[in-house]
Amino acid sequence: MSAPTSHSRSSRSTGVVDPVRYTDGFSYRRRRLFCEGVAVEEIAEQVGTPAYVYSRASIEQAYRRMDRAFGALPHTICYAVKANANLGILRVFAALGSSFDIVSGGELYRLRRIGVPGGRIVFSGVGKSREEIREALRARILLFNVESPAELDLLAAEASRLRVRAAASIRVNPDVAAGGHPHISTGHHRHKF
Repeated sequence: MSAPTSHSRSSRSTGVVDPVRYTDGFSYRRRRLFCEGVAVEEIAEQVGTPAYVYSRASIEQAYRRMDRAFGALPHTICYAVKANANLGILRVFAALGSSFDIVSGGELYRLRRIGVPGGRIVFSGVGKSREEIREALRARILLFNVESPAELDLLAAEASRLRVRAAASIRVNPDVAAGGHPHISTGHHRHKF
């Protein structure tokens, strides 16, 4: 894989993203792309293509930069598992002390499989099933982001049945039209956000 040249088409026109522009974990050496000192073409030769290549150092650097931005303020940083549920990536975030935002019982299962304690998991998303809520309660997750009155009733019933307390936040739609294009507007009673 060679470095882009001044003659190559821009990344906008080709749809190709040059990772060197976005993260320190990637670099070019003699027109070859490297990830943390390993030639990407050698990775492709060993594992085949397509292959996904991530820079652990870049993930750790970005997380620590965000964590430091809050300084001494109490805060919780949650990685959205739906962004990438690769167990290797999840382990990196877990080792950093990250919390996690999940939207399904399957994502809860993946986190539990790698030993993430329930107190570092927030359950968001619409359409949570009774079984998913029950499993999350058993895991003693940090928080449920409740999406509807029916879900709140279901959560309360399952928590009562299991004799546990369930921390919950409630999404409130203010029914305030904010203007803009109707396909991207938010805050009105018919919108999710």
